[in-house]
Amino acid sequence: MNKSTKQAKQIRLKRGEVIQLPIRRIGINGEGIGHYQKQVVFVEGAVPGEIVVARVVQVEPKFAKAQLLKVKKKSAYRVEPPCPVYRECGGCQLQHIDRRMQKRLKRELVAESFARYAGLRDVPIGETVTMDEPWSYRNKAQFPLRRVGGQVSMGMFSAASHQLVDASACMVQHPKLNEALYKAKRLVEELGVDIYDERKHRGTLRHLVGRIAFATEEIQLVLVTRTKSFPEEEAFVREVTRRLPQVKSVVLNYNPDKTSLVFGEESRLLWGNEKLIERLGELTFALSARAFFQLNPVQTVRLYDAVKRAARLTGTETVIDAYCGAGTIGLWLASGAKRVIGMDTVPEAVADAKENAKLNGIAHAEYYVGAAETLLPKWIKEGLRPDVIVVDPPRTGLGQPLLQALMRTKVPRLVYVSCNPATLAKDCAQLLKSGYRVAGIEPFDMFPQTAHVEAVCELVQT
Repeated sequence: MNKSTKQAKQIRLKRGEVIQLPIRRIGINGEGIGHYQKQVVFVEGAVPGEIVVARVVQVEPKFAKAQLLKVKKKSAYRVEPPCPVYRECGGCQLQHIDRRMQKRLKRELVAESFARYAGLRDVPIGETVTMDEPWSYRNKAQFPLRRVGGQVSMGMFSAASHQLVDASACMVQHPKLNEALYKAKRLVEELGVDIYDERKHRGTLRHLVGRIAFATEEIQLVLVTRTKSFPEEEAFVREVTRRLPQVKSVVLNYNPDKTSLVFGEESRLLWGNEKLIERLGELTFALSARAFFQLNPVQTVRLYDAVKRAARLTGTETVIDAYCGAGTIGLWLASGAKRVIGMDTVPEAVADAKENAKLNGIAHAEYYVGAAETLLPKWIKEGLRPDVIVVDPPRTGLGQPLLQALMRTKVPRLVYVSCNPATLAKDCAQLLKSGYRVAGIEPFDMFPQTAHVEAVCELVQT
């Protein structure tokens, strides 16, 4: 039997077929997962514990996707989503599930990832750290714009499409940020600013991006444009300063490429402060437009405290802060370390990290431009022997050069901050081969109402 015949026998479902199945667990994107005649089926909007009727809409070699038609047996944890555009927006995936179940499901996502990708079924995982108030927690929004007739539309793309859904009253964004972005959009409309056409790759203004400092409620506004300037710049800034007193910084980011990425490489200050000032705990951070900063300040303090616990510093250690962004994690740990070294690929972020070290009177932290995958192996080859390495990579996980360097060097303690339990588990599976042991994992609900789960994983050499 050839490979194609085997694959054909794996999935017997047909597109358009209506099936009934029980939902056993949740997927990484928030879908309910069940089995029909031993076939894995993903059903968006279904809740574990339910029996549902669904129509098959996609058939792949190892799984199928189905559209929820009817809930035959309803979960006690199913609730009515409070957001009026929840089903169209796609920004949140779990508003229809009670908070208690969300907490449990996020821990299960981490546990299932380690069982599946690392072969670990008894890994020590704590309870998910949740928020008392799981709304209005996001400090940053980046909304694409479209011109529809004489009006400008702004919002979020609907799931798996480029249909724009109005998200001007997004319930997980800080309300004052929502208000500022909506007024900025109205101003763009009034001034007749040329709006980018994605299909034709023409026009000027692509995105409106806003970030708010929770400590001061001051706002940084970024206009992402296809061109290096636009005729209405002066008028826009003049009206922003008159109508939006909470906006303290207006930046233009130039992104000329035909891409789904929001930001380009070049930014220019149009008015006000070049950087937004935010505070976490006792530390102050200056943030440029492109610098990475955690989106949920309340949970970030708890997350970084967990990193500090996992690092177990005594004051004598050299700490590497890989993927350092604006230096937040390394500076959070600096009081307990002898030396902190960080790196990031975004030059503005490294400049922010250096400035933040100075702002907080931390002289033993140093920062460099470059990829952790490149710099860390180079430094280790040159003789650097870090005691603790903290990694906070993108969803794709650690690059192979960095993984190989960590496996060769065998750093005594590795703290892995992850936003994707699947890549965390896959990377840990490799690290375990070189003598690392998972000492503990703490899940964090950084983004309530969504399927995302963050985790702090402590690895030690055995």
